Amino acid sequence: MPEFIDAWTHIFPPSYFERLQTMASAAGPLRRWMELKPLYDLDQRFRLMDGFSGYRQLLTPSMPPIEDLADGALATSLMRLMNDGLADLVQRHPDRFPGFAAALSLHDIDEALAEIARADSIGAAGFQLCTHVRGIPLDDPRFAPVFDEIAKRDLVIWLHPVRGPLPDYPTESKSRYEIWWCFGWPYDSSVAMARLVFSGLFDRHPNLRIITHHMGAMIPYFAGRITQGWGLEMGSRTPPADSDLLPKPLKKPAEDYFHMFFADTALSGAVGATRCGLDYFGADKVLFASDFPFDSEGGSYLVRETINALNALELSEAFRRKIDSGNVLRLIDRRARSPLTV
Repeated sequence: MPEFIDAWTHIFPPSYFERLQTMASAAGPLRRWMELKPLYDLDQRFRLMDGFSGYRQLLTPSMPPIEDLADGALATSLMRLMNDGLADLVQRHPDRFPGFAAALSLHDIDEALAEIARADSIGAAGFQLCTHVRGIPLDDPRFAPVFDEIAKRDLVIWLHPVRGPLPDYPTESKSRYEIWWCFGWPYDSSVAMARLVFSGLFDRHPNLRIITHHMGAMIPYFAGRITQGWGLEMGSRTPPADSDLLPKPLKKPAEDYFHMFFADTALSGAVGATRCGLDYFGADKVLFASDFPFDSEGGSYLVRETINALNALELSEAFRRKIDSGNVLRLIDRRARSPLTV
């Protein structure tokens, strides 16, 4: 029987969900998500999961980011509440949930570093980070200690896009037709990936594992532009007046660093896009993931169509085993980690 471990499935643990319902800052998102019962109702979630043979879920925090909900002590409290809830779910249902990615709030770096250690001690496989923190990019120097600590502990990063209805044109006040979500989120991920690459993150931490949502966003499709724009033609361009706008020197060609990211299959069942991503990242760096439960069926559509897309590609059995479960198990296996340096 095939095994599927869905590497990116969002959830509100019960105690965290109860707390959200008391917060005015969460009122907007909750209006939309109260009808999405598998996000917070385990019975509904299990019923849908049982529709797929051999299917398990790695749990990840649901949006919105904690940094957008609260500041200070409240943000720290929410972070801990989320992570305790995720750890409890994994402990109580190990047959369904083989692991979890913990939440972080990056408002207070000292508290974030303390939570990295605490979450590691209660079994977190890594952390879900959003592509920016209220508009502050992840390559801002203030966040460097967070990446350093995650790398030191050999934990994994799940990189999730976050973007509101920013205007598509400067003459307008907000994005129309939900373009900000459909195209804005992949753009947001791609920008964050590029900023992390050119910040020298992978030169400092060559073994850091970062999983990018939605199959690396725009990166696989625009691989040629990466090679041309940040490789072949860099030396022939007229430099801008502000030298800070130029990419910083790296130890390797820029395109090599983009291949260091991992990617998931959360592409809503698009066969061609899945093939493009698999060709770019390769058999060892793609993880089965659906983005459960964010569809009109409460998650079933995304799981079903993701499986159908992979089936349509007629991959070898060995290739499929890696994608369906092998790669994520390798990433979250605590026994396979290198010794912690303290």
